[in-house]
Amino acid sequence: MPEDREFQRRLPSVSRNVSGIKGEDIRVLLLGTVIEHDETMLVLDDGTGQISVTLPKEKPEIRPSMLIRVFGRVIPMEGGFEIQGEIIQDMGKLDMELYRKIQNMEEKANA
Repeated sequence: MPEDREFQRRLPSVSRNVSGIKGEDIRVLLLGTVIEHDETMLVLDDGTGQISVTLPKEKPEIRPSMLIRVFGRVIPMEGGFEIQGEIIQDMGKLDMELYRKIQNMEEKANA
């Protein structure tokens, strides 16, 4: 690791549904489907709601109906929130049935 390289620690991303984003959230992790996109933004739908995500400089190829995971900073807006995307991952190979089972198990364990 080069000594002259400066690393910046970030707060961890909290896994949320779009409808569960809170005003005190700083960074979130969202999983959902791309509804629409252009060169600078996309709209993500996770089944609980939709949210606009500004794209980071380094972004993967994005297509409508693509399943993605977004790590990003929560930006409060007048009518809700927007996400400043930091990392976008293609999750097309994710087994959604297994993912939902694990989510349900975690929710029960934390209840």
